[in-house]
Amino acid sequence: MISLDFNLNVLTRDLSLYLENQVKVGLFGSGVLSLVLGFSAAYVYYYLISVAKKPQLISGGKKFYQFLRDQCPVVSEIYYPTFWCWESRIQTVLRPFVTAKPGVSYRNELIGAADGGQISLDWFDNDDSASHPNSATRPTVLLLPGLTGTSRESYILHMVQQSRELGYRCAVFNNRGVSGETLLTPRTYCAANTEDLEAVIEHIQRTNEDAPLMAAGVSMGGMMLANYLGKKGRETCLKGVVVFSAGWDVFACTASLEKPLDRFLFNSYLTSCLQAGVDRHKSVLEKSYDIDHVMKAKTIREFDERFTSIMFGYPTNDDYYHDASPIHKLKSVQVPMLCLNAADDVFSPCHAIPVEAVKQNPNLALLITCHGGHIGFLEGLWPRRSTYMDRVFKQFAKAVIEQGGDLNDLSS
Repeated sequence: MISLDFNLNVLTRDLSLYLENQVKVGLFGSGVLSLVLGFSAAYVYYYLISVAKKPQLISGGKKFYQFLRDQCPVVSEIYYPTFWCWESRIQTVLRPFVTAKPGVSYRNELIGAADGGQISLDWFDNDDSASHPNSATRPTVLLLPGLTGTSRESYILHMVQQSRELGYRCAVFNNRGVSGETLLTPRTYCAANTEDLEAVIEHIQRTNEDAPLMAAGVSMGGMMLANYLGKKGRETCLKGVVVFSAGWDVFACTASLEKPLDRFLFNSYLTSCLQAGVDRHKSVLEKSYDIDHVMKAKTIREFDERFTSIMFGYPTNDDYYHDASPIHKLKSVQVPMLCLNAADDVFSPCHAIPVEAVKQNPNLALLITCHGGHIGFLEGLWPRRSTYMDRVFKQFAKAVIEQGGDLNDLSS
C-alpha cells in the first residue's frame, strides 16, 4: 500500500509545479483564472490537511470515555471549521454577528439572596413539549452565560433552542446586576464565589423536585460551575455538567489576554463592559468602593485588583485568581463533567488546559479541538443556525437525561 506520506509529497510536488506553471502563464498570457484556481486548490489542500481534524477526547476513566463515544458521536467526528474564518480570533469576533438569534420568550423570576440581594432567573418552560408534556417531570437544563453575558446571548439562545427540540425546560442564571434588575446590595459576582449558584440550584430543585436537572456553563459560567462541583463533591442534585471555553488557570488566561493584539481586540472591550455594569449601579456601589479608581482600570486584571477581589474579601488579587481557577478543584468533582476547549483559544491558552488533572478523575472528560477560538466553533459554509458547540451540547444533554443511568459510579 502506498504510504500517506508518499501521497502527500506527490500532491505537494504536483501543486507546486502547477502553481509555478500558472504564474508563468499569468505573466505571459491570460492565465489569471487558472492561477486563482491553483491557489484555491492549494488552500483546500492546506485546510483539509492542517485545519479540519478530529478533536482529542481525554477522560480519567474508560467508562465515561466509552459512554461519550457511544452516545455522543460528535466527539469522534472531524470538526470542519468554517473554511473562510477558521482562525481563532476571527471565530471569536464573528460568532455574535454571524450566528442567528432564535426567538425565545422567557419568564423572569427574581430570587431573594441571603444578603438581601436578588438574583434574576429567566425560565423557558417549554410547555409545548411533546416528549415531556408533564411539567412536573420535564427535564431542566440550567444555563450559565459568560463574564458579562445574559440570557440574550446568541450561544445561550442556541442552547435553549436545542433544549426546546429535545423537549426540555431551561433556566438561565443571570449574574447579579447584568440583566436589567436593580442591584439591592453592594455585591455583584465573581468566578470563585458560588453562593448565588448554590441558591439557584436549590431553588430549581425545590420547584421541580421530580425533574432531572443538568447544567451547562460558558466561559466564566463554566468556571463557576466547575468551582461549584469542586466544592460540593457528591452533595449536588446535578446529573451532569458540560462546560464550554472555560478558563482553567486565571493567571494564564489574564496573561494571554494582556498580549498586545489580544488586549486590543478583547481585554479593553471586556474591561469597558465590566465598568459599564459598575457605572449602571454606581449609586449602590459607591458607598463601598472607590468607583473613580475602578473606572480608570485599563485591563481585566486592574479591574479585579480594584473591585472584584476587594468585594469578595481577598487579601490580594493573586489570592482571588488562585481561588477562581477551577484547575485546583477538579480532583474533587464527583459529577460527570464534559469540557470543550479549543487549542487556539486565546482566553484559555492551550498550555493551561488541565489534561493531566482530567486524566486523574474518572468523572471528567475533555474534548479539545484544534480550532474554534473562544465560544466560536463555527462550522459550515455560512454558520447561521448551529455550531459544533451546539451539537456537543445537544448530544451530551440528551445522553445525560435519557441515558444517565449508565453514568452511575464512573470509578468502577
